[in-house]
Amino acid sequence: MHPPVPSRSTPPPASAGPAPLLATVVGAARRRARRDGDRQVDTAHLLHALVESDPETRAAFDGEQRVTRVLGYLVQRSIGYGLRWQRSAEGDGAPSPLPAARAGEGTGRRTARWSPAAAAALEEALRRAAARGEEHPRGLDLLAGLAADPTSRAGEVLRHAGIDPPVLGARALALVAAPALPEGAPRSLPDARF
Repeated sequence: MHPPVPSRSTPPPASAGPAPLLATVVGAARRRARRDGDRQVDTAHLLHALVESDPETRAAFDGEQRVTRVLGYLVQRSIGYGLRWQRSAEGDGAPSPLPAARAGEGTGRRTARWSPAAAAALEEALRRAAARGEEHPRGLDLLAGLAADPTSRAGEVLRHAGIDPPVLGARALALVAAPALPEGAPRSLPDARF
């Protein structure tokens, strides 16, 4: 029997824990893994939760058609079709605890284990935010972390959708580095073909 899913409550204040977006993504990835009957939370669970939760991340795909293809593969996986990974673990190492409590997991809620690749992507997102002097990573930081390992399950999903993970990761990093523009203003980034 699966442990009960915690009820949704008001997100913690920023000083009390993770950024609301990262907490949302981590929680959704854990619930998705539990619902799918997977032994661990992997990079595909994180990618699915991230794409569903963050408009800034969806914009990095440079077109709704690409987002739709990625979500199509992820949904097929969650209903048991397409890319099949159930009853297998992502990566070579043993499942890891979440890299740091600041990433959205209190010690009392660590019931899910994280694949080594998922833990590395979360740690990379936290490192990138800290390097900018920010307390909380953005969705684009996590997207870059997920795209950094093209051999991960997230990388496999991206490749099946016709997206080159390193190119997507570079685009995500360029969007993070771009200065803030007024709402609705177009961003001018180098043309990155997937």
